[in-house]
Amino acid sequence: MSQNIEQAVKSRYGAVAVSNLSSEHDGVRAVAEAFGYTPDELASIPAEANMGLSCGNPTATARIREGETVVDLGSGGGLDVFLAARLVGATGRAIGIDMTPEMIELARRNAAQGNDGEGYTNVEFHLATIDNLPLTDNSVDCVISNCVINLASDKQAVFQEIARVLKPGGRLAVSDIALKQLLPAALGNDLMAYVGCIAGAIPIEDYKRGLQSAGFSGVEIVDTGADLNAYAKVENQSGCCSPAMTEAANESKSLPLAAAGCCTPQPTSAESELHTDLADLLRRYNVNDYAASVRVFAVKQEGECCGKAVCC
Repeated sequence: MSQNIEQAVKSRYGAVAVSNLSSEHDGVRAVAEAFGYTPDELASIPAEANMGLSCGNPTATARIREGETVVDLGSGGGLDVFLAARLVGATGRAIGIDMTPEMIELARRNAAQGNDGEGYTNVEFHLATIDNLPLTDNSVDCVISNCVINLASDKQAVFQEIARVLKPGGRLAVSDIALKQLLPAALGNDLMAYVGCIAGAIPIEDYKRGLQSAGFSGVEIVDTGADLNAYAKVENQSGCCSPAMTEAANESKSLPLAAAGCCTPQPTSAESELHTDLADLLRRYNVNDYAASVRVFAVKQEGECCGKAVCC
């Protein structure tokens, strides 16, 4: 990941982590429900684990079983990790990976508090990038992720890392943003549109070929048809994967929190010229014409070398 993009992602999502957004905010809860979470699921986990950052619900389709080890790439506040923890039970393990220190701190705090004050005993969170996982080869039953792989600049490295850590026959179940057609240059070349989960997305067919090249079979990518403008349900939404950032931007003028992503942002007098310019650009495009919320399924082939010279 280039230094500029990585810093922008860390700054933006770090600000979300300390924004106090949670399922107690009607708009945040509405975004999660629009992308497939049930009210019962959201009520079963710490409210602060949901910050309206999802583009799907991978735990609903991952067929997670008791006793399994599940890894969530880009785990944020722990939303999908905590849902997976309930499914794997006391004999399983749910592991979150995130490169943003503020998110890891929030997730660990949520894990310690739990939803009933007793905390989770079968979860762990690691500060790392998703193209360099701190996990051993062939150690994971299922990898999930939610609107994060689109942010990786080297997606093939991510796919190969997933293949490395999965056991033979292990599976991938991801919710992500992928492209139905190429973006206009104004969107595709904009850093904040990248951070907002759009400009970094790749075409659906490229996504499929990348997974196959990494040693996956049974690759299936399904356009859910979900309206990406659902993010606008969060008041003052300023980006595809980052709700209510105007307040955070006011607090720290140095953060690159431009209005980027899947909604129609509402610039205010407190926003920078960059915010205003990008908001104007996004108003000229309906991102649903170009991008889609997708469900991605794949299985690691037994005996494959995970795209490397030495089998993993």
